[in-house]
Amino acid sequence: MWRRTYLLLVLVRLYFALSPSYLHPDENFQGPEVIAGRVFSYPVHHTWEFTSEHPIRSVFPLWLVYGWPMFVLQWIWEGIGTDEVPPAVVYWTLRVLMFTLSFVLEDWAIHELVQSSRQRRVAVLLVASSYVTWTLQTHTFSNSIETLVVLWSLVLVERIKGDRKHSGVFSSSVLAFLSVLGTFNRITFPAFLLIPGLQLLPHFWRKLLSLLSILISASFTALIAIYLDTAFYTTGPIHLSTLTSTAVITPLNNFLYNYDSTNLAKHGLHPYHQHLLLNLPQLLGPAFPLLLLTSRKTIRLFSALTGILLLSLFAHQEPRFLLPAVPLLLSSLRLPKRFQRSWIAAWALFNAAMGLLMGVYHQGGVVPAQMWLAKQDNVAQAVWWKTYSPPVWLLNGNGEGLRTTDLMGAPAEELLRELRHVAQCEGANANATLLIAPRSAPFLDRYVVVGDELAAAAAAEGEVALREIWTYRNHLSLDDLAVADDGVWASLKRVVGRRGLVVWNVRRRC
Repeated sequence: MWRRTYLLLVLVRLYFALSPSYLHPDENFQGPEVIAGRVFSYPVHHTWEFTSEHPIRSVFPLWLVYGWPMFVLQWIWEGIGTDEVPPAVVYWTLRVLMFTLSFVLEDWAIHELVQSSRQRRVAVLLVASSYVTWTLQTHTFSNSIETLVVLWSLVLVERIKGDRKHSGVFSSSVLAFLSVLGTFNRITFPAFLLIPGLQLLPHFWRKLLSLLSILISASFTALIAIYLDTAFYTTGPIHLSTLTSTAVITPLNNFLYNYDSTNLAKHGLHPYHQHLLLNLPQLLGPAFPLLLLTSRKTIRLFSALTGILLLSLFAHQEPRFLLPAVPLLLSSLRLPKRFQRSWIAAWALFNAAMGLLMGVYHQGGVVPAQMWLAKQDNVAQAVWWKTYSPPVWLLNGNGEGLRTTDLMGAPAEELLRELRHVAQCEGANANATLLIAPRSAPFLDRYVVVGDELAAAAAAEGEVALREIWTYRNHLSLDDLAVADDGVWASLKRVVGRRGLVVWNVRRRC
């Protein structure tokens, strides 16, 4: 029975992996978009993490995870004699890749870490039925890669501890490689490996060859990572003899940046209890109370709690930062003996609701809209409002001739000024100006044109008029909630009832 349930949950995971929800701009701008600009000729947008004087993002893990699939696709496309690989093909290939990594490596690691067969079944099903696994883990986040590296580092720690007959040179070398990879991927990685790493000290004291292998492997991997980052961020040839003076050490830059609270204030400051009291319940739902009541005191639990506590020292705290802790915590839980069916029902409802919200509807129209724009001709300007920043690399080369203006959550008056400035006159034979915005924004209603009739506000000389030309229904913009002004129920009714992302053709009465 549990195997059939597990296979069903794998199919659910695949469904959400192939759904175009957009959970955070970082899933594009901190990963695929950067490498796609190097492998292909796509126009891309490099965020400040890659363009600042002291860049804080390493390309070492990006080449390892995203680079080789892109090169394979490029080789296949060149082999069959077609044009350059369409960005949509790359996008969906990477989603399938992340699903495969999650399905194979994450689930396999849980099998290795949980020794009891009965506990293993529960742990695997809990992890496989979590909306976090369905959505966040199947997207191209650095946190998703961090989760896999943390899990397999723990697997190697357990293997090294359990093998007393051998020195564990191979496992130690692989652990060193993963440790460097994890640190260059995210500087939060060592926080999850602190307690397991301390447990290896007696082994290294007894097995000096194992200690030597881990030092050599870590040094060699770090040298490669620093070389790749330096080559990426500097111009001209790189020589090992001058690497000490020109080296770009991104984890160090990242730590120094995040250590300064004035930098974190640019991204939002949170109370120190944000992770423990708000983010963790959001990720775990009904499983959160079980941490206090029925959790097993495992190395996985201590690894997760140590990581959470250390991450809580930094004032900027987002739920996805705790992604590595989720499988560690879920695999350490005992199901409640009393009201077990009720708890399972609550767990299923929570994850189904969050799965649909985050896996289907959350900013779900941004990627389809960008792929639609990539197929359009005679479009000069695309103005985005009240959405996440659109991934420029998905424009399939149209990004050079199409100007993208990302107004994010700018005030409505600023949007109106921009549209008046860029819109063409009614009847003018010129490339189109498009507005992409959620239907739930009531401010736009007064400018919408139905048929040949102009809306009241749009009828005035010099005013803009919006004609709907494309829509994507499965889109919710939670940032459009105005609870303070409209109240909770009215705001939810508007955002959910008028869900969808719309593309309007913008014209101006002249």
